[in-house]
Amino acid sequence: MTQTTIPEMYGCMVFNDKVMRERLPKDAYKAVRKTIETGKSLDLDVANTVAATMKEWAVERGATHFTHWFQPMTGLTAEKHDSFINPDDKGNVIMNFSGKELVKGEPDASSFPSGGIRATFEARGYTAWDPSSYAFVKDGSLYIPTAFCSYTGESLDKKTPLLRSMDVLNHEATHMLHFLGRENVKRVDTTIGSEQEYFLIDKDLYLSRKDLVLTGRTLLGAPAPKGQEMEDHYFGVLKPKVSAFMHDLDEELWKLGVPAKTKHNEVAPAQHELAPVFEMSNIAVDHNQLTMEIMKKVADRHNMACLLHEKPFDGVNGSGKHVNWSMGTDTGENLLEPGKTPAENTQFLVFLVAVIAAVDKYADLMRASVATAGNDHRLGANEAPPAVVSIFVGDELAKILDAIEAGETPEDAERTLMDIGAKVLPTLMKDTTDRNRTSPFAFTGNKFEFRMPGSAVSVADPAIILNTAVADSLREIRKSLESTPKEDLTTAIMAHLQKLLKEHKKILFNGNGYAEDWVDQAVARGLYNLKSVPDAMPAFLDPKNTKLLEDYHIYSASEIHARYEINLENYAKAIHIESLTLQDMIKKDVTPSILSYSTAICDEALSKKELSPDIDTSYETELVAELSKYYASIRAGLKKLSCDTKAAEDESDSLKKAVLYHDTILSDMVAIRTAVDAAEAEIPSDYLTYPTYEEMLFSLR
Repeated sequence: MTQTTIPEMYGCMVFNDKVMRERLPKDAYKAVRKTIETGKSLDLDVANTVAATMKEWAVERGATHFTHWFQPMTGLTAEKHDSFINPDDKGNVIMNFSGKELVKGEPDASSFPSGGIRATFEARGYTAWDPSSYAFVKDGSLYIPTAFCSYTGESLDKKTPLLRSMDVLNHEATHMLHFLGRENVKRVDTTIGSEQEYFLIDKDLYLSRKDLVLTGRTLLGAPAPKGQEMEDHYFGVLKPKVSAFMHDLDEELWKLGVPAKTKHNEVAPAQHELAPVFEMSNIAVDHNQLTMEIMKKVADRHNMACLLHEKPFDGVNGSGKHVNWSMGTDTGENLLEPGKTPAENTQFLVFLVAVIAAVDKYADLMRASVATAGNDHRLGANEAPPAVVSIFVGDELAKILDAIEAGETPEDAERTLMDIGAKVLPTLMKDTTDRNRTSPFAFTGNKFEFRMPGSAVSVADPAIILNTAVADSLREIRKSLESTPKEDLTTAIMAHLQKLLKEHKKILFNGNGYAEDWVDQAVARGLYNLKSVPDAMPAFLDPKNTKLLEDYHIYSASEIHARYEINLENYAKAIHIESLTLQDMIKKDVTPSILSYSTAICDEALSKKELSPDIDTSYETELVAELSKYYASIRAGLKKLSCDTKAAEDESDSLKKAVLYHDTILSDMVAIRTAVDAAEAEIPSDYLTYPTYEEMLFSLR
């Protein structure tokens, strides 16, 4: 039996450029390429040709339906499937797919989050084909990546503003390169590589935990005797079940053209990571959404559950999604590549300082772009960057930037060889910068790594803000210098970079982001410390930020306000569901366990006394008293949580409601959990109706 090779497998379910070039007529192929590269609309005749060819290719791969695949503001993906069948009046059926069906769809828009843009009775919405992200076949359907908007034209998704931000950055970055004499560059694209962290546990154990099923995280649970303190899981040998899952996951992703590259164990028990190769931003966003979906499906096939929540288990590290971001030209150049002499590379320094200025000026918006109920649990918890945005550039670049700021000639540090000390080992070239794992926004050689996004978020949100902010920064630099005579340009550029560094150097921090005094130091510098969603969301309505987003037509005023409302509403809903789930588990799981075990202890003590009045039952008495104390605390906390949740639910103002859920409901839940976990630590697992941390974290062999 012939085994399929990886090159044969890779992209076999994708209607990619290779397939289009082979199957489409030359004129149609050229028209599609022009649409992808310039945004020019396809003529209907060409769209019909593409649709017919795409349908034939998809049917060959088992597709019976097609769907416009889009990303509403739920943070998930959405799809409505229509079959290719077209029956005639003679009882026959043909498989048909038109250009109109390819280019435009009309899903119901009334039940997706809209932040007030659409009323419930206003149902019509439109999906529009994104030809720059290739269609693919999955689960018997042809998936067509699309944007999603309302009947009145407002964006109701994450892809539309992402594409807008990519266009804006392309425009400003290309203009800057032309200004610097690089007339050969026609386009600049942003690229993203998203490192995806996740947990794997036994599926049966997962289904036995109501909190995991309904909220994505455990709302109670005493810690296991062993956690991550031995540091033995990180990069450890893959367990057979996990290795088999990862093997199948790679193959499923490769078939869909997702360039899954790296896989390994992460820090916490049962935690793992997958990292892809860099791709153009909108494709990377699509592929990350696909990755999360396929992870769950493959895990299910292996009788496992894949947990993508940022903090599924208390007391061990949560999961993030590190977004590696860069800019590249159509000539194949990485604009964040320092080269051999970064101090002399004016172009690199312009783009580097533009990013620094952008992140400092719009740090509050960057923080807001990754603010979710789940991510609040990990940011600043000494397992992820703090909620303060800062930039790490490394010692070499720091010296160069310091010299520019001081008006001095910067000097480059030469790369040196590392002698590891054993003759059998090779001599290694030492990198010019170390890696700072505690920095929210770190330069890592030829890209920036934004480490604040949570594992469950859409990569689109931070990319939109970063693209737009950097575009604005590049425009400001160019506008400030465009009247400068050519012979004075280099001097003028360095002088302007000096000015920008003086204004924005407060964002640069090469130290330990986990240090206790860093947050205080950051606030003293004037940096934002937005610890929670209610703290961060008002950034969307800050005049500085609304001006940025409106001026570059990323969002209209109504679209900005809609996202503000949706994010606050999602936050309140998430914690509301957690509150109700915890209350339900207390009543149906925790209470019976405590009472059953307490009764068993009392019966044991009475049996001993019946046997002999002199037998010491002080242990049983103390344990029952201890459990009774926890039980009383739990019942009192439950009553308070119920009342406070009702009060929060009745609040109509979205920000006030979010504040109530953060300040009051979460505090109530923590107080109850403290008592529950203490009681659980005393109760044998036989009396518990749900699996423990020890069982879940160490369930896979």
